[in-house]
Amino acid sequence: MTASGSNPVAYTTSSRRRRIALGMLLACVALPSSAWAENSDAAEQTDIQSTAATTPPAGAASVQAAVAAPQGAAAPVQTTADWTTAGGTPQGTRFSALTDITPANAGTLVEEFAYPTGTKGSHQGSPLVVGKVMYVVTPFPNKLIALDLTHPGKALWTFNPQPAGYARGLTCCDIVNRGAAYADGLVVYTLLDGNVVAVNALTGTQVWRTKVAEPWNGETLNTAPIIVNGKVIFGSSGSEMGVRGSVRALDLKTGKLLWQAYATGPDSEVLIGANFHPYFAKDRGANLGVSTWPGTLWKQGGGTSWAWITYDPELNLIFYGTSQPGTFNPDMRPGENKWAASIFARNPDTGKAVWAYQLVPHDNWDYDAVNEDTVVDLQIGGVTRKVIVHFNKNGFVYILDRATGQLISANPFSFANWATGIDLKTGLPQVVAAKDTHQGVVTQNICPSAFGAKDWEYSTFSPSTKLFYFGAFNMCMNYEPLKVEYIAGTPFTGASLGMGPGAGGNMGEFVAFDPIKGKRAWSIKEPLPVFGGALATAGNVVFYGTLDKQFKAVDANTGKLLLSKQLECGVASAPITFKGPDGKQRVAITTGLGFINGGFAGGPCPAGSTFGDGSEAQSALPQGQAAVNFGASHPAAAVAAPATSGYVHVYKLP
Repeated sequence: MTASGSNPVAYTTSSRRRRIALGMLLACVALPSSAWAENSDAAEQTDIQSTAATTPPAGAASVQAAVAAPQGAAAPVQTTADWTTAGGTPQGTRFSALTDITPANAGTLVEEFAYPTGTKGSHQGSPLVVGKVMYVVTPFPNKLIALDLTHPGKALWTFNPQPAGYARGLTCCDIVNRGAAYADGLVVYTLLDGNVVAVNALTGTQVWRTKVAEPWNGETLNTAPIIVNGKVIFGSSGSEMGVRGSVRALDLKTGKLLWQAYATGPDSEVLIGANFHPYFAKDRGANLGVSTWPGTLWKQGGGTSWAWITYDPELNLIFYGTSQPGTFNPDMRPGENKWAASIFARNPDTGKAVWAYQLVPHDNWDYDAVNEDTVVDLQIGGVTRKVIVHFNKNGFVYILDRATGQLISANPFSFANWATGIDLKTGLPQVVAAKDTHQGVVTQNICPSAFGAKDWEYSTFSPSTKLFYFGAFNMCMNYEPLKVEYIAGTPFTGASLGMGPGAGGNMGEFVAFDPIKGKRAWSIKEPLPVFGGALATAGNVVFYGTLDKQFKAVDANTGKLLLSKQLECGVASAPITFKGPDGKQRVAITTGLGFINGGFAGGPCPAGSTFGDGSEAQSALPQGQAAVNFGASHPAAAVAAPATSGYVHVYKLP
């Protein structure tokens, strides 16, 4: 185990270097409606269609007690028996109080069951567990599967929402879904085609369905919502398609739109008012979402929030980040380009912004800020500070006062040469001029790459060790901005990138980071990027999965490997833990890779599908092909038989 090196490798002549033509990378061919008809099999007998039927399916009685628990209690800072939201807790700590599994016995874990989802593609969502039922959301076509934990490996029902097939060809970055949320007897999640659905957790029937986004304009949904104060809150995807990012809130009971807060545009549409008080002077002023853009380019300004939202119940604030500012060509958009690459704090009841902080003004490198903002209390300088902790793609970890937005610290957690640091007085990055990017110029050896030092993959925080744990990337890039024209529903990227491994030649690592000391406690080199999230437990065990088909458990204090289980496909999701019907601790993980993350490991797994069952659309996507080429020298681990489906695996102690 070692921390990453301090110098980047000269990778420009490496045999592993591949070009990623981002000016074209998202030229997804919009599939005709007939393609959906051809590829959508008749619903299985156990499928519950998108109707308001109220007749419970067989087996529903066995789960009624499990999902009828009262809601509305104070939000916990750690999970116990259940797992009801992507971050484990509203604060996003992904920490469990369960202690059955320890460093002494983690190596003895055995598989209780493995259930095939019947879907190919990148499985990025974590399962939910409520009582004796597990809920799994698949990539497109976004089925919801309910598993009876009292009968391991048995499905109670499958809800098939039948989303519009054309959405597959209008999404920028694979047909993924990052999971669901549970509250008040409902499982709520987003569909790729711009709908949000609420499903009765007992019967598997649709309660409501709300259309909020239009894929023909480039906006799709794949994020996991968070449920706060009876509101379903979520962002969308499509910055690479030139959409205007926003976060929306729907009524949990009815699905009615309650508010929508844009990332760009006039203050009235960004929901900035008299109670908005950004900490830094650079973020103050009227209508900055318009004036920091040339002309009307803010209307294609990106700033989508396609990853995670967290919540502080004490302050009644939600926190989330926004993505890069539309086109990757910075010369086409002079100005700071607010509020892309920013963090917002908002009142969840009104959507009104309380503060915002733009991390990378006029982003030149695709360093968006969508990564999780974990709500924790830390002892800093002998004082307990209520903070959010944000590990940004740009290689710096930002610790901010969550009430005011004050930047308390910003230390590097990975090698970064695009900036020498972050000025705590101004909030501005100290950019290295030689790493700035301009149209028609190839800026070489920028670290980290556009994949980031860490991307959306969820971190976890252990109050026991006071460490954060997360998967990371170790890659650098060459970057050439290109001129691009906006056409609705088509790529609006405008850049060509070449990427390669960073120092040491490994493309990934798993990191334990001390936020107080501002440095790593330990790290584990991984040959491939770590595209999955992490889980920490009070038993002092940390879990994560890898692209090379391993599910691992390590000692939270030392990083010592305790367990490595062979899987049929690689991991792009985050594990969860829960209590089984016998009261004993379980751990679960989903498998399945798409065209981007799978490209680093020999191709999508299961093979043969990237944009829906039967589709071979990856040949039309330069980014997908580049990822395949990039990882060609890292063959996938051998398995007994080719995988035909993604899976959810559940492990227990013998």
